[in-house]
Amino acid sequence: MGILIVGTITLDTVQTPTEKVEDVLGGSGTYAAVAASFFGNPVRLIGVVGADFPSTYTDFLQTRGIDLEGVTRVQDGKSFRWGGKYTDDLNVRDTLFTELNIVADFNPVLPDTYKDTSYLFLANDPPQLQLSIIEQVSNPKLVVSDTMDFWINEQREALEKTIERVDILILNDSEAKLLTGESNLLHAARAILRYGPKRVIIKKGEHGAISITETSFFSAPAYPLTEVTDPTGAGDSFAGGFMGYLASVDDISEGSIRKAMMYGTVVASFNIEDFSINRQKSVQFSEIEARYQKLQDAVQF
Repeated sequence: MGILIVGTITLDTVQTPTEKVEDVLGGSGTYAAVAASFFGNPVRLIGVVGADFPSTYTDFLQTRGIDLEGVTRVQDGKSFRWGGKYTDDLNVRDTLFTELNIVADFNPVLPDTYKDTSYLFLANDPPQLQLSIIEQVSNPKLVVSDTMDFWINEQREALEKTIERVDILILNDSEAKLLTGESNLLHAARAILRYGPKRVIIKKGEHGAISITETSFFSAPAYPLTEVTDPTGAGDSFAGGFMGYLASVDDISEGSIRKAMMYGTVVASFNIEDFSINRQKSVQFSEIEARYQKLQDAVQF
């Protein structure tokens, strides 16, 4: 089954305590689309880039089988650029700069061939843009969205309208607390359910992720790694792997949701082993399956 992913495609500058890279391929849409592509589904990407965006990056995305018909190149515009710096604790990151550029005025119109896509993932983007996409798709089987603290603080009303229309909201632990004012994640999740989604998935970084509905709770551990190079895009990779698995089995039952979270965790574990999507370039699906099995074995008792 096909997946439609809407998100940013960016040029990132990332600094860790040991290394710095500039203008590398990044963005919520990029990470999610690459992660989803491992599962053999048609992946369609909606986003915008400027004249300064290297063609080598779009060429790579096409080698992953990602359909770029929905990616607009603005010939007289500059691409979205973001810079971040990690401390010795790679869970802590400071944003150095955010240059929205052409993203600020991006108002995508879906190609007709995209409108009947069954699985829709709205990666981190302005909530009004996310809502406009929801209103353009025909009859999706599953709508999943992500968000961030900036939209919670600056565009809360628009965000609440978007959340009402999605089946699953994915966000991290600090965002869940900010959105609801709750310090307990279970209370926060239940408060979010009252906005309208059927399920909330809260990412907890190195501590995995939890899924909450009105009747179920599930906790997926993170895959254990001793070396982490760059956590940028890990959450988007988790979501992309999650969507990729669900579309591959075309099943959104509780059991499939739980397996999808485990696959998302595994795909994210590869992402953080190098900068940008460099590690994903060499990952084989057999490696994903091997880590999935190890993770499954680790939680059996």
